[in-house]
Amino acid sequence: QVQLVESGGGLVQAGASLRLSCVVSGRTASTYVMGWFRQAPGKDREFVGFIKKSSGTTSYADSVKGRFTISIDTARSAVYLQMNSLKPEDTAVYYCAASDVVLNIFSRNAYKYWGQGTQVTVSS
Repeated sequence: QVQLVESGGGLVQAGASLRLSCVVSGRTASTYVMGWFRQAPGKDREFVGFIKKSSGTTSYADSVKGRFTISIDTARSAVYLQMNSLKPEDTAVYYCAASDVVLNIFSRNAYKYWGQGTQVTVSS
């Protein structure tokens, strides 16, 4: 099993920055990709971005590209989501997820392990 714990959410004004953290524990060697997703009230959970653990390759949703950055600290078993220039439409619960496959990793269905989520609220 793999356990994920997110932190770092909060209430900020538009234009501000936040950094979310995701601490990973357990059988982490079985996972290949770390992803971030978000879910706004009344909407489906949507892809934000991912990072491949072996290569550090990242990919982002168009809505966050250029503003959000995912990084990984192997020594601390942590994954980070740096969010800059936040907008009210970024308001959502943000989830960290881990995948034990390398296919279809833009989809939530590829991710086996999930954190509990952390709330991000951006006021206008």
